[in-house]
Amino acid sequence: MSRTAASGRVPVVTLTGHLGAGKTTLLNHLLLQPGARVGVVVNDFGDVNVDAGLVTGQIDEPESIAGGCLCCLEDAGGLDDALEKLTHPRLGLDVVIVEASGIADPVTLSRMIRFSGVERVRPGGVVDVVDALEHFGTVDRGGDAPARYSVTSLVVVNKTDRLSTEDGERTLARIEARVHERNPAAQVVRTSHGRVDPALVYDAASAEDPPDQLPLAALLRDGREHNHQHADAVTVVASGPVSPGLLVDLLEDPPPGAYRIKGRVVVDTGRSLRGYVVNVVGRSVHVTSSRPGGSAGGTAAGSGELVAIGMHLDVEHVRARLERALAPAERPDARGFARLQRYRRLSD
Repeated sequence: MSRTAASGRVPVVTLTGHLGAGKTTLLNHLLLQPGARVGVVVNDFGDVNVDAGLVTGQIDEPESIAGGCLCCLEDAGGLDDALEKLTHPRLGLDVVIVEASGIADPVTLSRMIRFSGVERVRPGGVVDVVDALEHFGTVDRGGDAPARYSVTSLVVVNKTDRLSTEDGERTLARIEARVHERNPAAQVVRTSHGRVDPALVYDAASAEDPPDQLPLAALLRDGREHNHQHADAVTVVASGPVSPGLLVDLLEDPPPGAYRIKGRVVVDTGRSLRGYVVNVVGRSVHVTSSRPGGSAGGTAAGSGELVAIGMHLDVEHVRARLERALAPAERPDARGFARLQRYRRLSD
């Protein structure tokens, strides 16, 4: 069962970047990977549309928003209409990716998704693609660090293979410093040709293509190079109900390098056992209820697990942090439970 099925919400990932940075290259790379049912909202403005063949072969129900960049829509109605269709349970999508035009404002677009009126949506992070060669001549020309960095959860510094050996590391360090000047919590990944491990961006329901997937998707992969650096994943299984306070401590302060944390847990409130599905993307925390021992979250009473995903993780440190968060509850923690319930209410 995918994490989407467990939580009832479909993560919506915002994909942004200046014209020519490599958004569509990254998106097409993600679409070439097997195992996930991906929906895409593409913007017809400019020359940054998704390759039509890939959309036809890999996407269950593409939606196109015409009439300009997304941030210039008079209201979020057009986007919400697309998200309403793509998150319908009959499609069973694992993720929806909204690819903005190169001139769209990431701050505005991320707010449109975060405050979407579609009840089946949860924010899946803002992925901003950066051109390592042209970034300081286009997006970041000095002065205050660009506001777009403030909402970005994952910065993909693309085209690193085109940097000279002499100045390349200096340029990459400068980009990272500018991102963290505005947003210390943003994760920065270096790559070329948009080769980002999909595990950083979304969950796949299986390691293979879904059985009803159109065969064109597999055909399109033949002869195409889609290698990438693999993300690290650390999984820890709970032995029983956990302390809500220790769990929230982890959600609010993830281990270094852990871009995503996901899982299901059972919490001891002191009066009863309650099940939860948790998702962290960057510093965005999403918590929904499930039934211990029921089908809503697939969480049996007294069990659960957490998974941390990121690049170049200190595996032992991350494992220790997860184990601490899943340590058996020794006593009721009313304050911790109130903190957890606050995130649940905010997620609703």
